[in-house]
Amino acid sequence: MLSLQEISDRLEIQDLMVRYSYAVDSRQWDQLDEIFTADAYIDYTAMGGPAGDLAATKKFLSDVMPNFLAFQHLVSNSSISVDGDTATARTMCHNPMVVPGGEGKDQLMLCGLWYLDTFRRDDGRWWIQRRVEEKSYMFVAAPS
Repeated sequence: MLSLQEISDRLEIQDLMVRYSYAVDSRQWDQLDEIFTADAYIDYTAMGGPAGDLAATKKFLSDVMPNFLAFQHLVSNSSISVDGDTATARTMCHNPMVVPGGEGKDQLMLCGLWYLDTFRRDDGRWWIQRRVEEKSYMFVAAPS
C-alpha cells in the first residue's frame, strides 16, 4: 500500500510532467526554468533533436517549434518510482504535429515516445533533473 507521502509525491511528479507539456505547447520557454533543475540534462536525440543543458534546450525549442503550425504533447501511463527525495519515471508521450506541406496542404506528423526521467526534490519541490527521450514511432501522413 502507498503511503500518503508517496501518493502526494506521485501526484506532484505527474503535475510536473503536465506543466512541461503545457509550457512547450504554449511556447512559454521560460516556464521550463520552473520545471527543470539548473543542472538538468535533456536528451532529445532519439527524435532528431539535440542533447544538452536547459539553456541549449530552450534555444532549440524556440528556434524549431515555430516551424510547426500546431502540436500537442499528451502524456500518460507513467510508471513512477519514488525513493526519498529522488524518483524515476517512464512516461508515454503522443505528440501530433502539423507541418506545412507543399501546395498549401498541411501534413500531420505523429510522434510516439517515452520520457525517461529522473526527478529530484529540493526545498520540498519536485524538479526534472534528467530527461531522455526514447523513440517509439514517427509517421508523416500524406495530404489528401
